[in-house]
Amino acid sequence: MEDQTKTQIGAERFFQPEIEKIAADDLAKLQLERLKQTVANCYENIPFYRQSMDAVGISPADITSLDDVRNLPFTTKQDMRDAYPFGLFAIDVHDNVQRLHASSGTTGNATVCGYTQRDIDNWGDCFARGIAQVGGGSESILQVAYGYGLFTGGLGAHEGGIRSGATILPMSSGNTKRQVQMMKDFGVDILACTPSYALLIADTAIEMGYNPATDFKVSGAILGAEPWSENMRQEIEAKLGVVAVDIYGLSEVMGPGVSCECRYHDGLHVAEDHFIIEILDPDTLKPLPDGEWGEVVFTTLTKECTPLLRYRTRDISRIIPGTCQCGRTLRRMDRITGRTDDMLIIRGVNVFPSQIQQVISSFDEVTSYYQIVLTREGQLDHVLLKVETVPEFDFDEIRKIEALQQRIVAELKSNLQVSVEVKVVEPKSIERSEGKAKRVHDLRAI
Repeated sequence: MEDQTKTQIGAERFFQPEIEKIAADDLAKLQLERLKQTVANCYENIPFYRQSMDAVGISPADITSLDDVRNLPFTTKQDMRDAYPFGLFAIDVHDNVQRLHASSGTTGNATVCGYTQRDIDNWGDCFARGIAQVGGGSESILQVAYGYGLFTGGLGAHEGGIRSGATILPMSSGNTKRQVQMMKDFGVDILACTPSYALLIADTAIEMGYNPATDFKVSGAILGAEPWSENMRQEIEAKLGVVAVDIYGLSEVMGPGVSCECRYHDGLHVAEDHFIIEILDPDTLKPLPDGEWGEVVFTTLTKECTPLLRYRTRDISRIIPGTCQCGRTLRRMDRITGRTDDMLIIRGVNVFPSQIQQVISSFDEVTSYYQIVLTREGQLDHVLLKVETVPEFDFDEIRKIEALQQRIVAELKSNLQVSVEVKVVEPKSIERSEGKAKRVHDLRAI
């Protein structure tokens, strides 16, 4: 009886997956209708947008096609900080706002977003698509190991579990051995967390004497909030015995679920019924054709409390041309390769940490754990890359260590045209993270 009741409830709450195979013309009509509503909402209820639109001479009546989105003003993180706390809300915080989320605010005021119940439901629907893409649904047990709180990860995954009808294990991050034990004892089949924490959970399970690929029921992992390489994905999949997909989102736009991979791993399907995505040249802010890398810009289409027009994410990606084997018609964005504001300039060469990670992931002798330490020597920046060896590497053989370091240096020089000092360190000597991994340590101002 319990199983039957759960199935019925799940069926009532489950998102509508047919939208992911919507015809292009129908999607365009839906987007335009929602764009008009969003622009009107922004203009009529948010003074910042009314002033910004008046300044460029555009009104809601001027939105007659999807191309008109390019005439709208941009929104930046600084605009959101300047509007702290509720200056970008379209409704009063005491009027139907069910939840508040905010960034950490470590480099200024926090960016604050409000959610009506409809906003929360839409968010849950978007994340539920990711659950379905790894085979989850109303019969699943979903372990949420993202942090709960102001960070959108934990509660975003939680809402996705509700909308999919899954049973939710709200672990949050931390207490990794307990995470492992409950994953096994409760028969968890879907894991949601950061990629680095998924790897730590897998390694901890192995240290505890388990083989999670065979001893556990977990079969799918929805991983996001930080860049990760294809080699890291393969390592996670092999150790946990799962299909691992990348999920993308940011708190300003919604949270995790803005886009998500399917099991074909050929790009992240954008929830285009809720968002318009643009890829722009970060210098000229002009649109780039599909296939070219640039800055990701989003316009929300269904957010009631904090709608955003042309939000500059600073993330670097591209639209992948063509269609996916899975049959979904929603366009795909590529994995985030870096950010315009975390770019390293090494001897005049622009490099993203994710590019360095991609190079070192090609070496079988090292793990996915690494650190980039930035210091200053005189007038020049110095970059030290620490990479951790696999347990079977003979760390007592100095010549092997030196040879490995030289090979990595040469590969970085060949692929990225940068000169970086490389230090190979022993297994488990790089600090593990129970949330987002801190890859770059900038000591230049210390």
